Amino acid sequence: MNRAALPDAMRPRFACGGVGALMSTRAGGVSVGPYAFLNLGASVGDHLQSVGENRARFADALGGAPVWLRQVHGTGVVRLHADAPLPLAPPEADASVCTQPGRACVVQVADCLPVLFAAPGGRGVAAAHAGWRGLSAGVLEATLDVLCAAADCRPQDIEAWLGPCIGPRQFEVGADVLRGFGVEPERGGPRFTPHAEGKWLADLAGLARDRLAQRGLRTIDGGGWCTVEDESRFFSHRRDSARHGRGGRLAAAIWIERGA
Repeated sequence: MNRAALPDAMRPRFACGGVGALMSTRAGGVSVGPYAFLNLGASVGDHLQSVGENRARFADALGGAPVWLRQVHGTGVVRLHADAPLPLAPPEADASVCTQPGRACVVQVADCLPVLFAAPGGRGVAAAHAGWRGLSAGVLEATLDVLCAAADCRPQDIEAWLGPCIGPRQFEVGADVLRGFGVEPERGGPRFTPHAEGKWLADLAGLARDRLAQRGLRTIDGGGWCTVEDESRFFSHRRDSARHGRGGRLAAAIWIERGA
């Protein structure tokens, strides 16, 4: 197995150089049923032996050892250090930051939005898990704060890439989500389209793009893939749970290349 051995993997490119990134799809693993094929989630009901093999294949395609997180839809950010042992248990956080080669920042998703960040000159990288709760609470802003401090740069120097998530034609939400973003349901907002009585369609990637632009980011790529609609490539918690009662997880990773 090598970095080219995961078929259909998405490989974001960053103009700053010195970093590598990868977003998994369903292709390239050994799981079966609703987890077919490259399920990377260890707590979704899949056989752990299959998940272990899938994670080994994913890790082999990266340029650093992946550090998995126990994601809780919050705003916690953990710093990764290549000279520290890999954690025995996943740290509780929804984002990670690293400024050294040897470790890969990783987040799992299955409708939530993965966001990858790169600082200029490969001085630092970060990955954030942004469901609507974490996004509205400020997980992207918290990640930027830690990354900018660690890499000694400004938000406008950072490049961001938005991965696949539930799209604006599929993400039906209630008034609580609008209020979570400071939007009054009676007035609505540009990222919320009225859909049914008491329901709206939300643009999760658009909301993330707005938050990043407000912090001064100038380069924000990606964000055009819907996990629900593209069943052949992506797992979707909302779609797969409705059909099967369970489903797999994708992962996005970013790392600093050795010699950068």
